[in-house]
Amino acid sequence: MNPALTPEGAHPLAATVARLVWMLPLLPLLGFLINGTLAMLGAAKVGPADPSADGHGHGHDDAHGHGAAHGHDAHGHDDHGHPPRHKFAGIVSLVGPGVLVAAFALALGCFFAMRSVEMEHPYLVTLFQWMPVGDLALDATFLLDPLSMVMVLVITGVGMLIHIFSVGYMQDDPGYPRYFAYLNLFVFFMLVLVLGGSYPLLFVGWEGVGLCSYLLIGFWFSEKANADAGKKAFIVNRIGDFGFLVAMFLMFANLGSLDIATVAEKAVELPMGGAIATAIALFLFLGCTGKSAQIPLYVWLPDAMAGPTPVSALIHAATMVTAGVYLVARSAAVFSMAPVAQLTVALVGALTAFFAATIGLKQWDIKKVLAYSTVSQLGYMFVGVGVGAYVAGVFHLVTHAFFKALLFLGSGSVIYVMHAAYHATHNHDDAQDMRNMGGLKSYMPVTFYLMWTATLAIAGIPLFSGFFSKDEILGSVFARIHHSTLAEATLLGIPGSTVLMIVYGLGLASALMTAIYMTRMMLYTFHGPNRTGEAERPHLKEAPWVMTGPLVVLGLLAAFGGWLNVPALLGAIGPVGGLEHWLEPVVGEAGLRTTLGAAPHLTHETEIVLVGIAIAIAVAGIAFAVMRLKPAALVPKKDSPASEGIDRVLENKYFVDEGYDAAFVQPTIGVSRIVLWKGIDAGIIDGLFVNGSALLARAFGWMGSQLQTGQVGTYAWVLLIGVITLLGAFTFR
Repeated sequence: MNPALTPEGAHPLAATVARLVWMLPLLPLLGFLINGTLAMLGAAKVGPADPSADGHGHGHDDAHGHGAAHGHDAHGHDDHGHPPRHKFAGIVSLVGPGVLVAAFALALGCFFAMRSVEMEHPYLVTLFQWMPVGDLALDATFLLDPLSMVMVLVITGVGMLIHIFSVGYMQDDPGYPRYFAYLNLFVFFMLVLVLGGSYPLLFVGWEGVGLCSYLLIGFWFSEKANADAGKKAFIVNRIGDFGFLVAMFLMFANLGSLDIATVAEKAVELPMGGAIATAIALFLFLGCTGKSAQIPLYVWLPDAMAGPTPVSALIHAATMVTAGVYLVARSAAVFSMAPVAQLTVALVGALTAFFAATIGLKQWDIKKVLAYSTVSQLGYMFVGVGVGAYVAGVFHLVTHAFFKALLFLGSGSVIYVMHAAYHATHNHDDAQDMRNMGGLKSYMPVTFYLMWTATLAIAGIPLFSGFFSKDEILGSVFARIHHSTLAEATLLGIPGSTVLMIVYGLGLASALMTAIYMTRMMLYTFHGPNRTGEAERPHLKEAPWVMTGPLVVLGLLAAFGGWLNVPALLGAIGPVGGLEHWLEPVVGEAGLRTTLGAAPHLTHETEIVLVGIAIAIAVAGIAFAVMRLKPAALVPKKDSPASEGIDRVLENKYFVDEGYDAAFVQPTIGVSRIVLWKGIDAGIIDGLFVNGSALLARAFGWMGSQLQTGQVGTYAWVLLIGVITLLGAFTFR
């Protein structure tokens, strides 16, 4: 990068390692290029020098691209062969995680540099001129401020651990280099998203993570279900992305800029609660509902389980699904001017949290439980940023990254071990169904304790990380029921204070169900008798340390990550409001605008009561699950009776997918087949234009052929008729 292209050279960060911020996305991009090249070289098949020679040599690569992986998640029945590792596996194992280790080290350097200076203004690094088109003069600029720094640390830190875990999990997969190429590209686009200094550059990263989700969810694309899951994620996200595009059009038309800093400055000049601010905020949120899986566009995220488990951890914990929460926090100035949009965000988030939690109560696939848990926890984050508690929403984003990455990678270890046991005994039972597990604490004690740590964190048990962030969100909602722009607004005729009470109630109900379904998952997976099978038990053991090591680090973060933002009520255990002070320069003004210029305040007694209610609900949920559920009574999946009644409804996710299929997919297919294909394509284009013009040409040709017979008598008669016709015309004129 040419330093002359950095007009902000006077910024205090310009003299620190932060000037190398452009290298943060460059490192994973280099990893993608190297691993992608190795993937193509490994896939190349050179023909024999003598074409007549026997060219039927069979390579070791499985044509299906997934059959030999121990971590096979797609329920396919492979041939139980163990092909050797990919010939470039050693290089890929160094490059893939290595670029993330380097990026995380650079991110730490930037973080410590930011802590040593006064961050009154964001640090902008202009790379090159991008769109000099009339009034739209955009440069490719990276923006480094406290908010983007938090996101960069989560993406590179948690992403690094997921990359290391993947070395063990995907070690036998024939597509090993391709997998790491996609994983590196995913991180590159996510870093572009959070560092983008303008909405169009942010949108490039936004679309890039959508592309990578398609590639990684459908990684084992030879199975139709996996390919369909990738396409579903891609298409559903395009619906939300339409809203993001419309929001950018409205910004440029009404604010005259798409630069993030300029939009934030000009947004406060819009009328409070006006149509423009509300429209921009709502269209931005439409984009968020797709990317961050909120009602009604949440349906793609559970199907994302078709990809390898580390992909699920990356999507759910560190990258893609948090992009929507980041966008709302980044656009805090716009949302703070639109109370109706804020109420909409909070209410949709609360409904999503509640709805997804009910589905999680009856899922049997261990990854599906965690998938609906992610949808529910994302709802909590949107409740936080929706009510203007941007710090609380981002705080939960961070703690969720810790415990959800741990839960997914822990489930990956379980699936890895289960699949290895079934693989050794030629058993084709489902390695992801909890009914085939049980008693795994005796075989995987490290994973057992670490996953219980994450479970207590997500349930909200003190003093684990999730307790601090979830309680802060619920407390923020309660504090804004009075004396806020939200309380003074109305949503569909309902007073804002009433909407906030509903949001708070839904949040408490969701917290109760979270504790229940997460405890259920742990009881059925690790407690009670083992249901894997007599022949499989000798093969059950802890996963390799290249996989278990990242779990230990995440376990520490899940246990103590809440200390990042300790509330004043618990100030005795650590520094108060660390994250709040860090993010104040970015979102502090917007948050105060929502609370009418005064920091939200709850009396000490009220705060104690709210915390007590949250703790009681978490403990009650765990206690209810322990008393009600009996792992000893559970039978393996193949012996389980079919679900009935409400259990069947929840197990089939309220049949929402079937409803979408009947309401949108099948009518679209029908219109495409009958109108577009048979009507327009086959009927008009082929039938009328192509075949019709050919028929017309043939008709003229036939007429000509009838006249040109070669018989003199016929020509004489035609000549005679022509003469008579001409004479008649002149005679009877």
